[in-house]
Amino acid sequence: MIKVRFAPSPTGYLHIGGARTALFNWMYARAQQGKFVLRIEDTDQGRSKPEYLDEILQSMAWLGMNWDEFYRQSERFDMYRDYARRLVKEGQAYHEGQAVLLKVVKDQEIKLFDIIRGEIQFDSDILKDEVLLKSDGTATYSFACVVDDASMGISHVIRGEDHISNTPKQLLIYRALGLKPPKFAHMPLIMAQDGSRLSKRTGAVAVSDYRKEGFLPEALVNYLMLLGWSPGDNQEMIPMASAIKKFSIKKINRSAAAFSMEKLRWLNSQYIKQMDVDRLAQELASFLKARGSLGEDCDGHRLKDIIKLYKNRMATFTEFEERTKYLFSDDYPLDEPARQKHFACNRAKEFSFVAERLAGLNGYHKEKIEKTFRAAIGELGLQPSELVHSFRVALTGTDVGPGLFETMELLGKDKTISRLKKAFN
Repeated sequence: MIKVRFAPSPTGYLHIGGARTALFNWMYARAQQGKFVLRIEDTDQGRSKPEYLDEILQSMAWLGMNWDEFYRQSERFDMYRDYARRLVKEGQAYHEGQAVLLKVVKDQEIKLFDIIRGEIQFDSDILKDEVLLKSDGTATYSFACVVDDASMGISHVIRGEDHISNTPKQLLIYRALGLKPPKFAHMPLIMAQDGSRLSKRTGAVAVSDYRKEGFLPEALVNYLMLLGWSPGDNQEMIPMASAIKKFSIKKINRSAAAFSMEKLRWLNSQYIKQMDVDRLAQELASFLKARGSLGEDCDGHRLKDIIKLYKNRMATFTEFEERTKYLFSDDYPLDEPARQKHFACNRAKEFSFVAERLAGLNGYHKEKIEKTFRAAIGELGLQPSELVHSFRVALTGTDVGPGLFETMELLGKDKTISRLKKAFN
């Protein structure tokens, strides 16, 4: 049976690189009707933190990667010590103080057939005796990995190419224990677009940060799967069920994948555009309430009306929050260059005149608003284009956005008039 594992260390949050490793393991298990193991490598008790573990588990669940088995290495120390004692008893390992080291036999050829990279050879002469147990009695990374992968029946180890240097050490431990090693697949790393290492500036932040920014889990997962693998036919948006049917480790690219925030934002915007308005309203309401941005007077019906106006104008939920703040609060940002540009002329008379006409409306919807606005502008001997942008700045704080009359309808008559009065005063 195919059995894979994702083994994060709770010494930090789950970042993009780790999330992609988890995803490819999870997809392979589901594609092969196998099992996906989540193993928390928390042997470093000093640096392992409960808050990191909580974030890893929450992020995995948010991304939709359910696991079939769950382990914590900190609960398996006795097993590692038993295996180490066995190697010492057999003369393959020895004590150095309180530590236990594996004897590395020199002049050994170590071969690895990597599913992605092909055959890789190592020479044991470059390796020092390998520490198995540290002086505090805890297992080292490589030793715990081997014992766990063997005892859990892991058939394939899919991980980043930065682990290639660990592989010859682990193969020697398998050999010493008389255990059959799993098959290995080392994926290329994710790089920044300029070829440098991924940093916080270029996207290497926690998955939970993308969640806080208002990215959708299905969009983030879709983007991660495209970083090193392709479903073919130039597909950029692909349902997970379809992707799983097509997924193969052998089709993972050998070259490094470049992370593009612009591409991720575009993909997220496409998922938002395709999302049902009812579900989008639920998601946004939850997001905005958590951030204290949803006004108490905003019912579900009004929120859906706002969403319909902005659905095709946002890449993330935070963009929606920023662009619609004027609809939820009177404390919204003002684009100063736009104000200076469109308020260069004193339009107090025109603003007051149009405001009076709007105040007299019986029924306040976009068709009536537009008709009244155009009629009033005509009486003033002006063209609508001469006031549209200044009106928009007065009402929303910026000169870009959806249709002015739809915006005025959503604001409501009272707020529209009060903001016009504030502007011309």
